[in-house]
Order: sequence, then structure tokens, then C-alpha cells
Amino acid sequence: MTGILSVEEAIKHQSKELQSIAEKVINKQRLTHEEGVLLFEKGELGFVGALANHINTSLHGNKVYFNRNFHIEPTNVCVFTCNFCSYSRQYKHRDEGWELSIEQMMDIVRKYDGQPVTEVHIVGGVHPKMNLEFFCELVSKIKAHRPDLHIKGFTAVELDYMFRKAKLSVEEGMKALNDAGLQSMPGGGAEIFHPDVRNQICADKVDGTGWLYIHETAHKLGMQSNATMLYGHIESYEHRVDHMSRLRDLQDKTGGFNCFIPLKFRNKDNDMSNVPETSIIEDMRLYAIARIYMDNFRNLKAYWPMLGRQSAQLTLSFGVNDLDGTIDDTTKIYSMAGSEEQTPSMSTEDLCDLITAVGKLPVERDTLYNEIKIYDEAVA
Repeated sequence: MTGILSVEEAIKHQSKELQSIAEKVINKQRLTHEEGVLLFEKGELGFVGALANHINTSLHGNKVYFNRNFHIEPTNVCVFTCNFCSYSRQYKHRDEGWELSIEQMMDIVRKYDGQPVTEVHIVGGVHPKMNLEFFCELVSKIKAHRPDLHIKGFTAVELDYMFRKAKLSVEEGMKALNDAGLQSMPGGGAEIFHPDVRNQICADKVDGTGWLYIHETAHKLGMQSNATMLYGHIESYEHRVDHMSRLRDLQDKTGGFNCFIPLKFRNKDNDMSNVPETSIIEDMRLYAIARIYMDNFRNLKAYWPMLGRQSAQLTLSFGVNDLDGTIDDTTKIYSMAGSEEQTPSMSTEDLCDLITAVGKLPVERDTLYNEIKIYDEAVA
């Protein structure tokens, strides 16, 4: 599976439809919705992998990015009941979950004093008592304690609830957090935008249009954000392409997305445990097609705590140029859902070894993809 075909080899023996798609990719022309669906329906792994690798190499050469980061998860208590979630606990069962105080979260931040981390990632459940004022105070205290630490926080789902509870517009709420020190947003909560799917798996939280509007508002304030898609459950290929098209359209409008992150559905301990998980071949096809279709997203990330190290390494041959960060065992979202990484922590040396083992060049970045260090030799 790791052998990478050249584009010329991959095009041989393909149908005229797929050859036409390959020609458009080589000529840097945008694919239509219908062509995106066709890739999912008929594009074999070797074919889409070769096209994705061609695009990725033209953009990044053999560079693979990572950053030094840690997560703060304020709570896994949540007012929403997403069927695919193995992480959260309903408010009425909050004794089964955790709720961190501002001081407890500051203790996590202080643990990294003197360490060369560049980003703190704050995301968790939607707790009714952790409101906008609470998080503005947290963000401002982190920024005061360590001004150089980039604060990336809060999914659009968390923000939508915060703003509605505070009776503020999206614009007012985003400005309040930005003024407090929030610098960018993660991409969580996107799931699948299409209402036919969203109404079945997460009907009670912000819809796709609302998610996109919150990110657009952040972009207008000069903040960058990420975008995700939860794949491999009850969605169709049409739903996947619809989701990616909406993200691509917003990126055309604002240019504010840093990267696209496909997230694999995991079926342990949730209300969709009857839904089988996708195969590794389907995972790699998804990453490759995302690279091909999302032509205005420069960066495609494989979130290794969710995929596992070996699968994440494999994605580097299918269009991926980013492996997220060191994490340092500070996230439980995917380990609780049955991912291979039950203790998600990798040192810089681990990440570099993972990348160099497949002939790629490790590059440490900051949150906004400014290069900090190129590891052209073994990590000392």
C-alpha cells in the first residue's frame, strides 16, 4: 500500500472520466461536485494516491509539519447528546465526568513553563456553568501568564452555546474572546454539515450554516481557524463532497482556514457502536480525495491520536503534510472512543522518527504554519 505510483502510471488503464479528472489536477483546475463524487465511487487507491501525492509534493516538497502543543479539556460534561460521542457525559450525570476550575487549568499551563511549547489547545464539552465570562477570564489569565503561547480554543458548538447564553451576537461574542487573548479556533463540531445526516447524529447543536458563520466571523476579525469532517459513519459520498464544497466556498471567500482535518468515526462506547468503522484503505482514499478536492486548503492534517501512529504515517503517502503536534497525553477525546492511541503523547524525537522513516523532512511549525525549525538531521 505504501508504494507510490507516478501520475503517468496511475492514469494508465483508467476510464476517460478519471483520465479527465487527472488532467484537471495536473493543470491545477478545480474539480466539480460531480467529479468529487466520482472519485469516491470509482477512484482506486493507487490512482487517487498518486494524484494527491503529486499535489502535495508540488506544494510542500517532502516537508511534513508538526508543532509542540498541549491540550486543556475544561470538562467532558455536556448539554448536547451527539450519538457518535464517547467522550461527554450529560449534565445530569456530571458526577461521572470532570469539571476543571480556572486555577486547575492554569496549573496545567504552568506545568509547561520553561518548555518550548508554542500552542495551547482548549476544547471540551458544553457545560452550562462554563460561560463566556468564565472563558474570557481563563484566556486572559493564560495570556498574561505566558504571552508567547498561542491560544487556540473552542469549537463553533461551544461558542454558539456561549454566545446564545450571554445574549450576544456571534460578532460580539467573538470579539470579546479575541480581545481577551483568543487567537485562533480549532475545527471541531463540523461533523457532517448536510442536515440529512446532522439531524440524525447531532440534531441539538449548531447546524452547518451556523458553524460556517462562526468561522467566517472569526476570519473577519483576523483570526485563523481549522476545519474538520467526521467521516465513516452513516454519511454518503454525496454528503462528504457537499461538506468539503461548503468549506471550499468559505475558504474562497475568507482565506481564513489553516488546514483541513478529516476525523475518522470511532464506534466504542457510543450510541452508534453498531456502525462499523471504515477500513484503512478507505481512510487513505478519503485523505487523498480531500487533498485533490480541497484545492484552496494548503495544509491537510492527519490527527495521529485518532488514527494511530502507523496509520498517520501512512497518510503521508496520500496527500497529508501535517501530523498535528506532540499532544503530551493531554487529550482524551479519541482514546475514550477506542482509538489505538490510549496514551496520546509523542516527543519531538518520536515525531521526527515517524516522519523520516518514510523519507520525509520534519519541520516544526507554529499554529499559523510559520516554520520554526527544519530537522534535516536526527534529533539530538
